[in-house]
Amino acid sequence: MIPHDYRQLYSNLSDSLADTTMENFTLIGLMAASCTTLSFVPQVVHILRTGNVDGISLMMYSVFTIGVALWLVYGLILGDIPVILANLVTFILASMVLTLTLHKRRKLKQQS
Repeated sequence: MIPHDYRQLYSNLSDSLADTTMENFTLIGLMAASCTTLSFVPQVVHILRTGNVDGISLMMYSVFTIGVALWLVYGLILGDIPVILANLVTFILASMVLTLTLHKRRKLKQQS
């Protein structure tokens, strides 16, 4: 039989490892979120620099932006920081692509 002291030590060690594991999972989540979120920056920069929105699908970006907004709400409900941060930034960037595309296409339509 294990003395009471060792059981408590094992329990404390087990809790500590679980906390460390969850912190690692959160770190992985933040890194993944950073990669997928930052992937939108080149598209926004390209549109701002060139004004070229020819390859942008309004339907895809509309549905995508709605999906990201829903993920953001989901993250807020759960209080999940990686989900909140990633989807907040992605929502802003996707909304920028959508807004810039709509603005540019309206402008081109008015000129023709």
